[in-house]
Amino acid sequence: MTTENSIRRCLALAPRLFAADGGARHCLDASLKPEAVLGDLDSFSNTSDLPADAIHRISEQDTTDFDKALRSIDAPLILGAGFTGLRVDHYLACLNGLVRRPDRRCILLGDTDIAFLLPPHFEMSLTAGTRVSLFPLGLVEGTSDGLKWPISGLSLSPDGQIGTSNQAEGDIEISVTAPKLLMILPEQELENATRALLACSATWPALGK
Repeated sequence: MTTENSIRRCLALAPRLFAADGGARHCLDASLKPEAVLGDLDSFSNTSDLPADAIHRISEQDTTDFDKALRSIDAPLILGAGFTGLRVDHYLACLNGLVRRPDRRCILLGDTDIAFLLPPHFEMSLTAGTRVSLFPLGLVEGTSDGLKWPISGLSLSPDGQIGTSNQAEGDIEISVTAPKLLMILPEQELENATRALLACSATWPALGK
């Protein structure tokens, strides 16, 4: 899936377009103009291609451009395209950003998968046999219904028990104790996951980071 296709797929679900630094070039190459460009702008120098009030330079170097964009956008749900490319360190930093900003609901779309932070309680309709991977980025416990291998009674952590390559037996229901558990699904579930997260009333508070 090209970056342009990913952007347009996200726009069909979330019609307002923002860019994190060099992502603006991908938007412009697709003849799409973002409402705002957010980041330190070390990867996007042609700011004259957009109105001056669309450029939001955030110069600090303690966070990634993804984090800068995520904390600056207030929306019921954010869809991120182009963040899961060839550089593993960049992708891991984005996953870290999801956990650092638990009050900002966001789904990252990649070529094969989507990833998002589970809210306190989450329900989703899935076809039996769908791959459901759960990956902790901190110590977390939870309960589940509808998974082939339940997580109830387990302590999950990145240096201990993880939950990759689980399977749905149909509709799933998961509750977790902390904003530390990522769900990874096949990219075909983007639209389905978007509906499920928007329908979810349980939210995490901001961590103040």
